[in-house]
Amino acid sequence: MNASGCDELQLPAVRALTEKHGVQNTLLRTLHTIIKMKDALNANAKKKQDNQKGEQKQSALPEVNEERLSVLLSSLEPLWELVSACLLRLAKADAHAALALQPAAEAFFLVHGSALSGVDPNKPIEHPDAIKLVHFAGQLSIQKHRSVLNQVLRQSGSGLSDGPFSILVQMPKLLDFDVKRKYFRKQMQRLDGPARGEDVAVRIRRSHLFSDSFRELFRLRGPEWKARFYIIFEGEEGQDAGGLLREWFSIITREIFNPNYALFITAPGDRVTYMINKASYINPEHLEYFKFVGRIIAKAIYENKLLDCYFTRAFYKHILTLPVRAQDLESEDPSFYKSLEFLLNNPIEELGTELTFSLEVEEFGVRNMRELKEGGASIPVTDDNKEEYVKLVCQMKMTGSINQQLSAFLEGFYEIIPKQLISMFNEQELELLISGLPNIDIDDLYANTEYKTYSKTSPQIQWFWKALRSFEQEDRAKFLQFVTGTSKVPLQGFASLEGMNGVQKFSIHMDSRSNDRLPAAHTCFNQLDLPQYESYEKLRDMLLLAVRECTEGFGFA
Repeated sequence: MNASGCDELQLPAVRALTEKHGVQNTLLRTLHTIIKMKDALNANAKKKQDNQKGEQKQSALPEVNEERLSVLLSSLEPLWELVSACLLRLAKADAHAALALQPAAEAFFLVHGSALSGVDPNKPIEHPDAIKLVHFAGQLSIQKHRSVLNQVLRQSGSGLSDGPFSILVQMPKLLDFDVKRKYFRKQMQRLDGPARGEDVAVRIRRSHLFSDSFRELFRLRGPEWKARFYIIFEGEEGQDAGGLLREWFSIITREIFNPNYALFITAPGDRVTYMINKASYINPEHLEYFKFVGRIIAKAIYENKLLDCYFTRAFYKHILTLPVRAQDLESEDPSFYKSLEFLLNNPIEELGTELTFSLEVEEFGVRNMRELKEGGASIPVTDDNKEEYVKLVCQMKMTGSINQQLSAFLEGFYEIIPKQLISMFNEQELELLISGLPNIDIDDLYANTEYKTYSKTSPQIQWFWKALRSFEQEDRAKFLQFVTGTSKVPLQGFASLEGMNGVQKFSIHMDSRSNDRLPAAHTCFNQLDLPQYESYEKLRDMLLLAVRECTEGFGFA
């Protein structure tokens, strides 16, 4: 039942919940007052301590009985349990119906949220109020009910920037992409304030757009890139009201990948995404260019301009300071990935060669042997430590040979977009932030799908397409990223979908192993391995979980 349905039925109980002066909003206003009193108590105690130290006159603030206040807040525990249960029950019928309890949910975060302020999200949570909050939010993040929390956040006037829900910024996995993006935009505006600096006129020739743009803009300091750019094409009349800036972004994005600059190459595994060219040193200005490119990508994000450019998963992870893993190597070096897969799945003696914790890396044209850990050259790889070896060798393979280029890019990027702020996204969402949500034609994908062991009439295949059609646009994009490595839709449709060997249609293969396994993907072949789930509900839940969460962890699927 949705909100409009409630109004049509004229249910007194629902009206009492949703009215402006209803019981929930009265509770929320009352708790706001109580929390302010609690804050006043804390401020009063702190001032007393400071005044006693400095022997200054004490301030006359209202006295609040902290013990009675704690008892009052604790007495609300049964209410929070009831709100949690009601939210989840409402969500089963209609996610929108859960919005009726939005003020009560906001009240819960208001009471318990302060316990997480200043807490390091990477450390264990110990405060009892914080544990309750995480448990409550965690219930809402269950795959079937995650939409409830995000619907509440969209409905709430306070949002994530401030107020009771701001603590959820420390739990970004609970948040949908559009909720994060809205918060990100507000924070960028807040950090910069009303003034963006003087406008910058960029005079360039179309025939030399990249080199002229580099000459005009590289001299600017990072903060100056936040000013408005006015693009002036030499020999052309007209004033830039925004259209020329969009055109400039479009052209310079293509030029970034121009082979003449030797900055990026297409990934061998999918022939669509780009990765840093480890041989970029043949361009004597390559490090300055990488810093320039980092600024351009960040400037586009800052200006909310979408770019037609797609990078490898590892590249996005570098921006977000996330560790790379074995699966990220599949698109960058498919043959090496296969050798690591063989290493993990077979006894070490079957390799026929001895390995140590070291790897030959090419840097600026010079090949050097690098240790993966201290003393690694003398540590043999065994069946007991080979997982650690694979993890370390992947990190070295995807960063060691491009470390200077990557550092230059990130230096330019972080001058415009703060590292801490961009890190709320995962690598899938960062691609969507840069390139936008694609419009995925499910009918076209269906018409260009191949099956192995399964057929079009298999129950699991019919359930799969039903599930995919039920996904929101964001989850459809993440599904495409999951199976192909990128959210980019082929210009000529899915009939021209590219793989490592050229045109490679999307295919679904039967996974005959345990039905408790998540679906797995092989992005080089645009392949989905789908277990024989026994129901539509389980298939949808497992597919959605894989699409959203399989960016985490380590190992081969």
